[in-house]
Amino acid sequence: MTQRVRVQCFTVTSNGIGAGEDQDHERPFGHVDPKDLMAWRFATGTWMNHSDAGTRGIDDYIERDYARGIGAEIMGRNKFGPIRGEWPDHEWQGWWGDEPPFHTPVFVLTHYPRPSFTLADTTFHFLQASPHDALEQAKTAAGDNDVRIGGGVTTVRAFLDAGLVDEMHVAVAPYEVSRGLQLWTHPDELTDRFHLERVPSSSGIVHHFFWRR
Repeated sequence: MTQRVRVQCFTVTSNGIGAGEDQDHERPFGHVDPKDLMAWRFATGTWMNHSDAGTRGIDDYIERDYARGIGAEIMGRNKFGPIRGEWPDHEWQGWWGDEPPFHTPVFVLTHYPRPSFTLADTTFHFLQASPHDALEQAKTAAGDNDVRIGGGVTTVRAFLDAGLVDEMHVAVAPYEVSRGLQLWTHPDELTDRFHLERVPSSSGIVHHFFWRR
């Protein structure tokens, strides 16, 4: 089976903003509240550990699919944590707690490498590498499985601009914010290289599915 490069469950506002400004330790999304942006995911039965209180339908189906067939993830440094510049030390180990949700090797793109470390079944590697070179390492680590480009916005854009993404799912939330990191001005700007299908959900989210032409 062909190894694919995928973006999954990436959520933006109706004007394409996927993260806010002024990120810090307490605010991974900056001034944008993830409880608003990611409400559709947080409400699913899968996110709620299959609680009967969680939603079903397409939102839950997509959330269940998040980890399927993924063998490695690539993320930008700002998804790992808010520290900028040289690492002051190696004590900060990201926002993910003692049991990160990835369950695969994770490759963090940064201009300031640091030693790899493992939490539970997730090993974080820090790379000063181009998208192409990082992807080659991630593909090797993923074995027969796919590689997920996990974000944030700048990292997803870098892999899109390099022509390295095979499939992408973006959930568009039904509200705008005035400023932040923008994935696109309009999703149709990607249709020169991707097919696009939109599927609305009763949650108000519109799921956008892209696959290579």
